[in-house]
Amino acid sequence: MKMKPYEHPAALYPYREWSLGEDAYDDENNQRSESVFALGNGYIGLRGNFEEGYHGQAGSSVTGNYLNGFFDSEPIVYPEGAYGYPSRNQAMLNVTNAQIIELNIEGQPFHLNSGQVHRFERKLDMKSGILHRVIEWESPAGHRVLLTIRRMVALQHKHLAAIHYAVTALNFAGTITFTSAMEGHIERPEVTDDPRLGAGSSEPSLLLEATGLGEDDSLVWMKQRTRHTQFALLTAMSHQLQSASGYEMSKQLEEERLSVQFVVPVTSGETVSLTKYITYHTSKDYAEDELMDRSVDVLHLAAESGFEDLAKEQQAYLDTFWSHSDVEINGDPALQQGIRFNAFQLLQSVGRDSVTNIGAKGLTGEGYEGHYFWDTEMYMLPFFTSTQPEISRSLLDFRYATLGKARERAVVMSQKGALYPWRTIDGEENSSYFPAGTAQAHINADIAYGIKQYVLATGDNEFLVTKGAEMLFETSRFWADLGHFNPARDGAFCIDAVTGPDEYTAIVNNNAYTNLMVQDQFNYAYETAEFLRHQYPQDYGRLQREIGLTEEEVEGWLEAAAKMFIPFDEQLGIYAQDDTFLTKRKWDFDNTPADKYPLLLNYHPLVIYRHQVLKQADLVMAMFLLGDQFSLADKIRNYNYYEPLTTHDSSLSPCIHSIMSAEIGDLEGAYSYFDRTVRMDLDDINHNAKDGLHMAAMSGSWMSIVNGFGGMRLYNGQLSFNPVLPLQWDSYRFKITNHGQLLEIFVDRQAVVYTLLEGDGLEISHKGHPIMLSQAEPVRYPITKHLEAVIFDLDGVITDSAEYHYQAWKTLADGLDVPFDRDKNERLKGVSRMESLEIILENSGLSFTKAEKERLAKQKNDNYKLMIQRITPADLLPGIAELLTSLQEQGIAVGLASASQNAALILERLEAGHWFQAVADPGDIRKGKPDPEIFLRAAEMLDVPPCNCIGVEDAAAGVMAIQAAGMKAVGIGSVEQLGAADLLLASTIELTVTKLQKLLA
Repeated sequence: MKMKPYEHPAALYPYREWSLGEDAYDDENNQRSESVFALGNGYIGLRGNFEEGYHGQAGSSVTGNYLNGFFDSEPIVYPEGAYGYPSRNQAMLNVTNAQIIELNIEGQPFHLNSGQVHRFERKLDMKSGILHRVIEWESPAGHRVLLTIRRMVALQHKHLAAIHYAVTALNFAGTITFTSAMEGHIERPEVTDDPRLGAGSSEPSLLLEATGLGEDDSLVWMKQRTRHTQFALLTAMSHQLQSASGYEMSKQLEEERLSVQFVVPVTSGETVSLTKYITYHTSKDYAEDELMDRSVDVLHLAAESGFEDLAKEQQAYLDTFWSHSDVEINGDPALQQGIRFNAFQLLQSVGRDSVTNIGAKGLTGEGYEGHYFWDTEMYMLPFFTSTQPEISRSLLDFRYATLGKARERAVVMSQKGALYPWRTIDGEENSSYFPAGTAQAHINADIAYGIKQYVLATGDNEFLVTKGAEMLFETSRFWADLGHFNPARDGAFCIDAVTGPDEYTAIVNNNAYTNLMVQDQFNYAYETAEFLRHQYPQDYGRLQREIGLTEEEVEGWLEAAAKMFIPFDEQLGIYAQDDTFLTKRKWDFDNTPADKYPLLLNYHPLVIYRHQVLKQADLVMAMFLLGDQFSLADKIRNYNYYEPLTTHDSSLSPCIHSIMSAEIGDLEGAYSYFDRTVRMDLDDINHNAKDGLHMAAMSGSWMSIVNGFGGMRLYNGQLSFNPVLPLQWDSYRFKITNHGQLLEIFVDRQAVVYTLLEGDGLEISHKGHPIMLSQAEPVRYPITKHLEAVIFDLDGVITDSAEYHYQAWKTLADGLDVPFDRDKNERLKGVSRMESLEIILENSGLSFTKAEKERLAKQKNDNYKLMIQRITPADLLPGIAELLTSLQEQGIAVGLASASQNAALILERLEAGHWFQAVADPGDIRKGKPDPEIFLRAAEMLDVPPCNCIGVEDAAAGVMAIQAAGMKAVGIGSVEQLGAADLLLASTIELTVTKLQKLLA
């Protein structure tokens, strides 16, 4: 389903480069704003709720306070169960709400739905990590106050959040009252039919055990325990109040609500402020008897530092983060805001302690119940590996910490080795719908790929030796046991009954993405074993003993990789998504109403499974991840087949299509997909930001810039770039950390500039050419399009052997008593010999075997070769010799892209071979024109990017092939046949170098 051109909707939030703001209170979209104004530090997550509470329309608020990895586990009830189904569901808990600060002005409670709001400003400052609110409010009795509220979740203190609440009396003297509270009773989400939201529950998961007061009069605490997992949670809060006139303090302990009240006298113009410090500690992380002391220690540290010093710490941390992670976009403030917001939210949600990970919704909402998916390795890990590699290490450490449970899951699935869960919190499988859960075993290969890319980017061999190798070997064991050498496939290694990334196609044999990724994993596991054997023999020996690894196993991985079955359709020239995908009916997109998307909410899974329709990138994603294994022609052909079948019902899909669109030269499509990705939550494109933000899409937007427009790839340890600049931008800049060195890439309309900001020296590749960078010595390369090569067809462009072709085909057709004339001959231009034979035989009623057709084609070719012996240099078309000479003199490369198997012989007869640096062999081409492969092959042989090439053709199929290759097309002929050409000339004599250069300027 070709995505329609995307235009920004009206801004939901003003475009600001370093902040997100509201200038008015929006009751209707309050729940969405609670998500986007969320704060976190990777452990604590606070939704952007109002301290005074929400008093607007019902159903427009979800109070949310989350702890990464803190969960309860409830039984899953299956009406019809089966062996191996997960028995319990883990859900991240919405914990005790300690955000509460209620304000009372002379007996009148403050909230935004009473009195009169004269001024409302809310700003999330992404440079400082502080959420600001400024409100000027008048009570129903006419008392006017200015509220200045700042909130933070401390990035350098895992267990700490803080609120600074200042009140200025503007027109009265009297009394104000702060009531700071924590509420332990939490409403659970309701049960829905939307699988993205989670199971819901009617009973509370946190049970109150005790409450109390600390030694500090303003400190109160609450201890609760999870119903099923029996984790203890201790929430504590303390306060500092600043007032010139003193105050009275009292406390209330009412079951699950604890509060501290401050009654403060004020004079007109006076400001008083309350600072509140909040801590959360659980027995999941510490011994239960340590929780109180740890809470007190954190609260004392906070009080000694004060809010201002904590804010300075926060600023310093973020200064360092942005110095490595910032992406600058000059020319589009909407996307500039979007990419910074996304990076900031990723930092706020990612676990950095090696025992937690990053959920699909981060710490911003309860969608997907806080579960961790393949999103981590495929989407978030690339961002952190290239900007904050120590965080990537922590994420991979989490996978190692849960390897034991992955081994247990493999046993349940009757397999050897280890199988990682599709969705989890503590390492156990939580997916109750196995066709789109456990069947997505590709998560094993995704984790292996994440390990590989992390080690290549960082050189962290210590991780590989101590943890990564064991994960690789155990998951490779799983694949070796799951797959089999299939006699029905000539002994190829096949993997059956799996689901790939596309969840609209389930339980298939030989999903191409899975098989390709497993093939890559097998090879990497073998290379890792060899590396350890030679470089770390003691560690390798230890690992062999501990997991019982044999050399036969390791050799078996190499054999399975070599014999991996990758389904391919010869007729279409594309990789089949699986064994049966291409045999199904295509989904009827034209007659599917817009309100029926996403399909998973409107059609039974079996209805979807019966069709060629994709939820998200599948094979296309493999072509991005393993791009060095595919030609550009393969990528174009496969993308053009699968992209129209993709609904993008998954938020993970647009970014991958943006990256691949950029790689195949469709910059407009790349920008459209990126535009949709980068502001997915800020523009609420999927209409569900209220349930939490889309973490994978956020990291995907970074990938769209760096891997898409920047063309960054990391193959075999070589960091390479192929940058382009979207027409909508003036320039962009990003930074990459590689092997501890910091590289800046700046791209504008004229050039790309590579600058090594930190490090001794880094070798990279620019458009395939190696560069050695030294610190503070920028290297500049022009990226403006300029003519580097001209690629010609042969017949009708260099010479006219078309008459010989016609006569040879005519002789064959007459011998078969098949009608053939010059009109039908026009259809043969630019078409391969076998395809030409099929055109001649159509509607003839004749039937031939493949071998017989090959003999007929050979008969025609033999006759043709006799005829072309008559060709001489005098048969060069008018102006061609002069043009080729001029191109040679100006250093412009020349290639030939002809479907003729006799091209070399014809060039020899024309004595023209010396002008051509590359002649593409049509025998090595999968698909003939109008497929672009032969022109791309010629460009590759010339080592010239397609965008700097011009193709010259006399056939419509050839013009289509040139343009599909991302080149400008010159047509030689009539407007009726070649009207689509970028430059149309009646004769070759009109061709000049000047015209060609002007075409590409």
